[in-house]
Amino acid sequence: MAQQAIVAGGCFWCVEAVFRQLAGVRNVESGYIGGAVENPTYKQVCSGATGHAEAIRITFDPAVLSYGALLDVFFATHDPTQLNRQGNDVGTQYRSAIFPLDAVQSAEAETAKLRAQKDWPAPIVTTIEPIAPWYPAEDYHQDYWEGEGQRNPYCLAVIPPKLAKLKKGFADRLKG
Repeated sequence: MAQQAIVAGGCFWCVEAVFRQLAGVRNVESGYIGGAVENPTYKQVCSGATGHAEAIRITFDPAVLSYGALLDVFFATHDPTQLNRQGNDVGTQYRSAIFPLDAVQSAEAETAKLRAQKDWPAPIVTTIEPIAPWYPAEDYHQDYWEGEGQRNPYCLAVIPPKLAKLKKGFADRLKG
C-alpha cells in the first residue's frame, strides 16, 4: 500500500525534480503547507506573509523506498543547515521542514535528522512541524522541471547540480 510524505527544502520545483527520479515514487505534487491562509496562491506564498512553505507531497511504495531512505535523499540533496533559505531563495517559504503524517513518521524524521548531521559541518536547522492543511500549487507548478523548467535559467542553474548529487550518492535508488 502506498504511503505519503511531505517535505520542504527550498523551491518546490527543485525538490520535485529530485524525488521524481527515485524508484518507488509514484507521484510528486508541489504545494503549500504550514501557513495561516486558506488556499494560498503562489504570489501570496512568495511574499512570505502567509507562513506557508513551498513543499512537495510524495506518494511512494514503502516496499521499494522506505520513509527513512526517502528522508536520507532529502537531507543529502538540499542544504538543511540554511535557516529559511536555499541559495538565493530567502524567506520562511523556503525553509527546510518535514511534515510527518503520524507518530511513526515523526520518530523516523528525528532519527533521519540525527543520521544526516554527520554529513554536514554546521547544525541542521530542518524543522519537524505538525501536519497542517495541504494546498496543491497551481497546475503550472506541477512537474515543472520536465516542461518549462528546462528553459528557466534559475532552474538550469540549480536543478542539474542537485540531480548530479542524487545520481552520485543514490544511483541504486533511481528509476530505470
